[in-house]
Amino acid sequence: MEYIKLIGVLVIILGFAFKLDTVAVVIISALVTALASGIDFTKFLEILGQGFMNNRMVSLFFLTLPMIGVIERHGLKESAVSLIQKLQNLTPGRIFDIYLLIREAASLFGISLQGQVQFIRPLINPMAQAAASVETKLTNKQVDRIKARSAATENFGNFFSQNLFVASAGVLLMASTMKSLGYKVSPNGIALYSIPVAVLTIVLVFWYNHMFDRQLLKEGKNND
Repeated sequence: MEYIKLIGVLVIILGFAFKLDTVAVVIISALVTALASGIDFTKFLEILGQGFMNNRMVSLFFLTLPMIGVIERHGLKESAVSLIQKLQNLTPGRIFDIYLLIREAASLFGISLQGQVQFIRPLINPMAQAAASVETKLTNKQVDRIKARSAATENFGNFFSQNLFVASAGVLLMASTMKSLGYKVSPNGIALYSIPVAVLTIVLVFWYNHMFDRQLLKEGKNND
């Protein structure tokens, strides 16, 4: 009968399948699991409250929102757009390199660019296609590859640099979770050790973009 304790997983699956309120589904799932495990309601509330207290550092993220709003209000995104637009006569790979640097710099200060919607689709992808079509006409396959590479650059920059900001929700969640498990981990330490990952990402993506440019150039010569 130990498997009955997994009933909480079934509650989550059904709750998400029927698109019910996420918070309610998780709490109900936890309650059902507790009752199935022989934990009374009072003890369940105690565990729930203790879990909230152990992870309360996550709420510090909201204190950074006013600062981020002020920076964006004074034209941070517009400045980034203007900078990219001024960079002409570049290869697709170099455009991706520049955007990756901007993306990681924004993550360092906890600024969300919502890159796929606000940058990649309306700006980076068209610029990369225009840069690649200077020397030769692009095939449909090449266009699709540039689109994919544009999206991949955003994903690399976002995923591997999101922990650079010490007050980001992910950093605070990891710090509070590890602390609740008995490990001495600070948000500053997580952000510090995320720097080598971000630097390595830049190096590898730069190399890949360089190879991408060489491949496009070679294909262009073969088409001629």
